[in-house]
Amino acid sequence: MLKSPLAFTHTVTERFLRYVVIDTQSDPNSSTCPSTEKQKDLGRVLAAELQAMGLTDAHLDQHGYVYATIPATTDKRVPVICFCSHMDTSPDCTGANVKPQIVRNYQGGDIVLPGDPTQVIRAADHPALKDQIGSDIITTDGTTLLGADNKAGIAEIMDAAHFLVRNPQIKHGTIKILFTPDEEIGRGVDKVDLKKLGADFGYTMDGETAGHIEDETFSADGASITITGVSAHPGFAKGRMEHAIKIAAAIVERLPKDSCSPETTEGKDGFLHPVGISGALEQARLDFIVRDFAEAGLKQKEALLEAIVKDVMKGYPHSSYRMEIKEQYRNMKQVIDRHPEIVTYAEDAIRRAGLDPIRTSIRGGTDGSRLSFMGLPCPNIFAGEHAFHSRQEWVSVQDMEKAVQTIVHLAMIWEERASG
Repeated sequence: MLKSPLAFTHTVTERFLRYVVIDTQSDPNSSTCPSTEKQKDLGRVLAAELQAMGLTDAHLDQHGYVYATIPATTDKRVPVICFCSHMDTSPDCTGANVKPQIVRNYQGGDIVLPGDPTQVIRAADHPALKDQIGSDIITTDGTTLLGADNKAGIAEIMDAAHFLVRNPQIKHGTIKILFTPDEEIGRGVDKVDLKKLGADFGYTMDGETAGHIEDETFSADGASITITGVSAHPGFAKGRMEHAIKIAAAIVERLPKDSCSPETTEGKDGFLHPVGISGALEQARLDFIVRDFAEAGLKQKEALLEAIVKDVMKGYPHSSYRMEIKEQYRNMKQVIDRHPEIVTYAEDAIRRAGLDPIRTSIRGGTDGSRLSFMGLPCPNIFAGEHAFHSRQEWVSVQDMEKAVQTIVHLAMIWEERASG
């Protein structure tokens, strides 16, 4: 344990407020990497700041990834760890012209957002606020999202890097920094160069409540159903027309009403979720995302979907369908459980930062899901972000500071536990 507490002087809030005003929204309809060039606007700022800290290898590559190295301050052979966050914000809500505000010394109750008073962060709808009495809460003005997902994580990694560089007496191994584009559209590690990164283990800073570490995600598939109906002139269609759109609508109508959907599940329950419907009389397409913590659960839900489709198609004997399943990501716990020290060290770091560690599961995925299966085991540590992808998004200054402290302590713990 530490002989004396570290004297933190944080820059995380100032950094966060600068980063969120840079529009970095990703675009699922773009085929480029990054999907939007404006993500590089933040990447250039981060690379320049890292260079100014003295991290001479810091750079933004052509695909929109930022890489940097904090050199080791120990002679021990310490595993190389990486801290990772994503630069893009969600396409679900505009991220242009973000106007952040700080509610100082929050004393409870609802927070009315000044740019749109109909947007109210209600204490009843945000139970995490009850733990924030006396904290400083950062929100938007209510007209945009905030971008704490995941610029809180970026600011925390940057502040931790700044602290470690300014305090070379703190012993740690080589630390790698990775900032990715396009995480929100599922492409966050499509073009990452893990050989160049050179890390043994990683941590994404992209979690919610302070103290939480997540070592488990959904496993995820995408399912698409293409329906080919029978076209006929509507004036002469009796007994002949089999409308593809109506077939698709019948399939959606047959989905379970009280289970197996995002709006009816929680905890370890998975779901089958329609995310798109398109088409015309002769051909229509349905797109689903399928989620479960176990692969067997994915297969069960995909079998349920196909059984529904087959049953509906019985009423349309001259029509046909094609169902395709595409793997998206898998539960990172399968990989992380082979290296239990990754999570144990993080829990110890959270304790040293003055919090009680809570190990939880993510009802979703992170860059760490795919990184784990690419050879970089990578659980997810809290960043303090709440109500992400919405105009009511918020983050606590004090939670971000605790995340910075967790990063620093984690770097120290890896060095302390190294054999030599």
